[in-house]
Amino acid sequence: MSKRSSVVAMLTACVVMAAGCSSDSSEGGDSTGVTDTSVTIGSHQPLTGPASPGFGDVAPAAKAYFDYVNARGGVHGRKIIYKYRDDAYDPVRTVSVVRQLVEQDKVFAIFNGLGTPTHTKVVDYLNARKVPDLLVTSGCTCWDAPEKYPYTFGFLTDYVREGKILGAYIKKNFPGKRVAYFTQDDQLGQDGIKGLDKEIPAASVVSRQVYQPGNLDITPQVAAIDQAKADVIVAFGIPQYTAQLRKAQLKLGNSAQLVLSTSSGGEPTTLVRLLQDATPDQSATSLIQGIITDAAAPLPNETRNPWIQLFTKVRNEYATSLPLTTAMVAGMTAAYTFVQALQVAGPDLTRQSMVSAMEKGGFTGPSFVPFAFSKTSHAGGTGTRVGSIKGTAIEYQGPPMTTDNGNGPVVPYDASPATPPANGIPTTR
Repeated sequence: MSKRSSVVAMLTACVVMAAGCSSDSSEGGDSTGVTDTSVTIGSHQPLTGPASPGFGDVAPAAKAYFDYVNARGGVHGRKIIYKYRDDAYDPVRTVSVVRQLVEQDKVFAIFNGLGTPTHTKVVDYLNARKVPDLLVTSGCTCWDAPEKYPYTFGFLTDYVREGKILGAYIKKNFPGKRVAYFTQDDQLGQDGIKGLDKEIPAASVVSRQVYQPGNLDITPQVAAIDQAKADVIVAFGIPQYTAQLRKAQLKLGNSAQLVLSTSSGGEPTTLVRLLQDATPDQSATSLIQGIITDAAAPLPNETRNPWIQLFTKVRNEYATSLPLTTAMVAGMTAAYTFVQALQVAGPDLTRQSMVSAMEKGGFTGPSFVPFAFSKTSHAGGTGTRVGSIKGTAIEYQGPPMTTDNGNGPVVPYDASPATPPANGIPTTR
């Protein structure tokens, strides 16, 4: 081959390579996982393991809503293919599952990955690969780091905000009472404590107990709380451990008031399921009456709420075995929000256009308070609503409350709630 021919061949190869790299994310054009008729997304979920009770239904609920949207034409002519895999709330498995989704399944984005100890093990990897990491089901403040994690966006109200709101409630309604903390020994519990400590006077906190996920024997922690004579126990963890906490209270004859974060299993139906074997003398429902908790969106038994009516319709059409719980509402809310972002990202869908759509913010839905999404904030919800359990419902005590994850005040949020569109599918704003 002549020298001239060699040069031509090299140039031709470069052109071919360039054409093959037209989805280079450095140019904002990466459309991995996208075809003219579909967009494929993936997730890690605790379908089994310690977080499965209460959270195992989140992904099936989201899929049901995507099926509903797909049956009505999808988004910009694309159907949403949702591949979620079981990580059993085990960070080691999370790493394996997410790598498989990204490197083998070639997903466009990771959607709604669930768990603080699990997702923290993959967030660096996803951002290094420039994979959109959207609507993480965890209230860790660590997702709100646009400069460090430009591709990651939270979903839940972060635990600092939630801790502040619950702390403000405790400070107002239990003045001078002795308070104990029962928290998971990771970012979930640590962020919850940060929020609580911003509102509850330090002198009122008589015991701070933590538990390790995987060890269900929490007798020492509850015994320490009992010995400290706490009047109020506030928990930040996962539902299985909240149920263990309530069982230990019964065993010790402890009557302290329970205050549960949403993540800790404050949803009544889940708690009832977990407490079925607690005592032969009392019904599980009777054991949860008066527990104080919070919610970021309406519960499934609020049957007059238009969002609950929509999600119940979706459930009845596409996931008839799905329990009517907060997990169902959370999964469908996340899916609804993702569809809004897809609409805003437009028909020429790329990973960068999806990130830009998320940063535009302004998404509406069933949540009581807005999301914080913008170019400078990748945090999820900005507040929650406190109430006490009555029957298998939450009797709200006051309006939704909102705050920041710093030192700002906890204030009421009184804007009118959004209503779903007639066909249940959002459109571009």
